[in-house]
Amino acid sequence: MLDVRFREKFQDAMAVVISDQERAGLDLLTHGDFHCDEDMAGRAWHHYPLQRWAGFDGDYLQPEETTAPWLHYPPGTLLNEIYTAWRWPHVVDKIEHRALDYPKIWRIAQSKASKPVRFGTCCSQVMGLFLDIHTPKYTDKRQVIWDMAVAMNTELRALRDAGCRLMQIEEPTLHFMANTFGKDAESVKFMVDAFNREVEGLDDVEIWIHTCWGNPNMQRVMEDTSYAQSIELYLEACRGDVWTLEMKDRNQRDLELFEPLKHDLKKKICIGAVSHRSLQADRPEDVAGEIRKALKYIPPERLIVSSDCGFGRQGCNREIAFYKASAIAQGCNIVRSELGLPVTSVPAADPRLQIDVIPGRAGC
Repeated sequence: MLDVRFREKFQDAMAVVISDQERAGLDLLTHGDFHCDEDMAGRAWHHYPLQRWAGFDGDYLQPEETTAPWLHYPPGTLLNEIYTAWRWPHVVDKIEHRALDYPKIWRIAQSKASKPVRFGTCCSQVMGLFLDIHTPKYTDKRQVIWDMAVAMNTELRALRDAGCRLMQIEEPTLHFMANTFGKDAESVKFMVDAFNREVEGLDDVEIWIHTCWGNPNMQRVMEDTSYAQSIELYLEACRGDVWTLEMKDRNQRDLELFEPLKHDLKKKICIGAVSHRSLQADRPEDVAGEIRKALKYIPPERLIVSSDCGFGRQGCNREIAFYKASAIAQGCNIVRSELGLPVTSVPAADPRLQIDVIPGRAGC
């Protein structure tokens, strides 16, 4: 940000992404991950902290034996190209926090917004999947993950002190690991502890726990995408206030798991009502249909509507992302009207504010 041209470009870009979200009609905004580099398939989402904290060095092809068992794909597939192209630093020393400038990024975004900006960040668990150890200071991966959780907690506390009260912790690996090793495995219990350490001391912040099933270049990463093994872990064991689930791209599979909990939900539930993997710009009535299905199992006061995951991982263009976002806002208004609730403003759907207005149709 000391480069004058970059400083101007970054702030301009942040103003645009905030403006687009407000024009789309969203109630809660995001900073758009514009601090991440344009690495292949969104690699910088993991790498932004790894390139800044102490204890890491270089970029290396990862040895096959260190890769998580569910991340192996055959040659000739896009996922194979992505995971064999990504390079990772070696763990070469004790991992320690160095500033990631999350407070600065949030301030830039929030200063340009009239609505609350939720700050999202990659978590220690998912970064740990790809790292291998090259120092006697660590004897196993758990120590690495724990120290990254401590480092991230330091950054999140600084973000809280800056004024941010909405934070999204992205992709704890409990749902992946519970399906592979079982929900009672020691490795899974450790990941719960690591997650809780990462958000320790943030009691005055609304913590969102984002879970999807992978998003490198918008590709489907997993075959077994059931939340059945992890629902108790996310709702009961993990600290937090909102649990986000990939739903639209999975035909709302697992929604029925919430039926016995409908009147005793410990967290708000955020469903994906548009897919980040489809290039179809969803219609508002499509989103309304997804919301009605969810309301059979989740009471309206506990339901939040979003996308399955983000659109910034190379595979989706801005125009489609915008109209998917606006479909969320418009679809919510359809259901709000049906429930007798107040609707919110969606500038993108205002006939008077269209780029090209047909005379006599918009009241101009």
